[in-house]
Amino acid sequence: MRNVGQRAVPLPIAACVGVALLLSGCTGATPAPTPTTSVSNTPTATPTPTPTGPALQTNGSATQNLPYFASIVNAVAAGPQATQGRAYIDALTAGGFDKSAMEVTQDLTTVGNQADSIQFSVKWKGECLVGQVGPSVPGPQTRVLPLVPEGTCLIGQTRPIDW
Repeated sequence: MRNVGQRAVPLPIAACVGVALLLSGCTGATPAPTPTTSVSNTPTATPTPTPTGPALQTNGSATQNLPYFASIVNAVAAGPQATQGRAYIDALTAGGFDKSAMEVTQDLTTVGNQADSIQFSVKWKGECLVGQVGPSVPGPQTRVLPLVPEGTCLIGQTRPIDW
């Protein structure tokens, strides 16, 4: 037996404790926690994704839907069909707007040249969401405008939307 402090500790135990302390001091690492698994019968809630950007507000006004209309116009304007009226009508239709409430001007002039700008619109609750793009326009333009006296959104001759 060996005297440690005021207690007598048997030598084999003291040697074991000393060796254990010596070995644990040499590694410098703490043991990794043992992974535990728990089984739960309660289903976890999957978070509902939130849409990013504006969305169509079917009960909203034209002004409330202008950001959504503009986002669609900007996306088409950034693509390869930026000067094609049909691309805007198709994208707006895919976005939930009513094709029968739309108007679009010609892509080409009467002599076959690309139009300086094209306009397109969606009649919405007594107002008009109007877009304009083209080489003479400094980027896509979108506005909410009143109906013209004839009850349409665009002035002048528009092309039929027959596709």
